[in-house]
Amino acid sequence: MSEKLQQIINKQQNQDDPDSIDIDEVTQLVGFVVGDEEYCIPILNIQEIIKPIESTRVPQTPDYVLGVFNLRGAVIPLIDLRIKFGLGQTKFEEETRFIVMKHEDEVAGFVIDRLTEAIRLPKKDIDPAPDTAMQENSLIEGVGKQKDKILTILKVYKLLERDF
Repeated sequence: MSEKLQQIINKQQNQDDPDSIDIDEVTQLVGFVVGDEEYCIPILNIQEIIKPIESTRVPQTPDYVLGVFNLRGAVIPLIDLRIKFGLGQTKFEEETRFIVMKHEDEVAGFVIDRLTEAIRLPKKDIDPAPDTAMQENSLIEGVGKQKDKILTILKVYKLLERDF
């Protein structure tokens, strides 16, 4: 096989490889599981990910607000995504984590069942939210397509909205 033909074949094979795409054309996400579903958020909205720590209950807040916790001197609300998504509360397991998310000046911690992976997804593989989730109150930003699965990308600013 000629060298030129090999270069063309290599280029075509690399077109589907997110590592070979210009950084401006890639969205970096972090995947996590709540219940039986996998969700993602942009990595830039993550302040940190920690193992569960003690929290203090705050009276007269919705059930999904577990309370507040102290993270290096900052008091941060703690929201259980299982309850917020209508899945019911469960006890913390070995893989349970708190994801501290931020958007502009808003910060909150969210209880997730487990982390999955860091994901580099070409922007061309992200579609808008389905029509059924296009309502203004929807938490779904879009849907990412990978070879073997569909990724639900959440709106961090909607998760951080205070309705309590």
